[in-house]
Amino acid sequence: MIRSTKPNAIVLLSGGVDSSTLLYQLAYEDYDVTALSVDYGQRHVRELAAAEAVAHRAGVPLMHTAVGRALAPLFAMANSSQVGRQVAVPFGHYAAETMKATIVPNRNMLLLSIAGALAEAIDARVIAYAAHAGDHPIYPDCRPEFYASLNEAFGHATEGRVALVAPFGRITKADIVARAHVLRVPLALTYSCYMGGEQHCGRCGTCVERREAFQLAGVDDPTRYEDVAR
Repeated sequence: MIRSTKPNAIVLLSGGVDSSTLLYQLAYEDYDVTALSVDYGQRHVRELAAAEAVAHRAGVPLMHTAVGRALAPLFAMANSSQVGRQVAVPFGHYAAETMKATIVPNRNMLLLSIAGALAEAIDARVIAYAAHAGDHPIYPDCRPEFYASLNEAFGHATEGRVALVAPFGRITKADIVARAHVLRVPLALTYSCYMGGEQHCGRCGTCVERREAFQLAGVDDPTRYEDVAR
């Protein structure tokens, strides 16, 4: 068997527009990509089916783990709308103060740590996640300071073998949608809704952000929303 000479990379794949586009970008950049999705007890567990569909379309292997689900009771104690059903999902614009109810405490640290373990196991030299500039006001674990310091920690933990990258960290969601269009990402397969229904609700913060990004990018939105008002 001929071994691939491409560098290995892991992409945290939620099944949303951002991570799906990142997966396609790394594949375009000639990485040998492995996708990783994590069940951590999220309300919007529907996203994991989207991740599977996107990975299948891209022709990349998908590793799925439910190890994070054991922490769901801890996450729920922080009154996050995204784990459990005790807190309602806020509707409105993604950048609104109310969106802080969607924070899952230290989620990205957990997910990236799992990715770090997988990277060592399969000799991947890059871990990529799709934090973007629009995430910064609400989510501390999507800011440049976070992933720069975690990249340094990965360097210590792996003796320099693994690097963490966030290629979308300084661009907008609309920029990502425009890039997805060029890369022919199957956007109709992606899923972003915080409510977790079969269709996008059209009202939660991430649905509002998704709609807005397609409009600003000038790309046709293939998403079916329950709330059809524009």
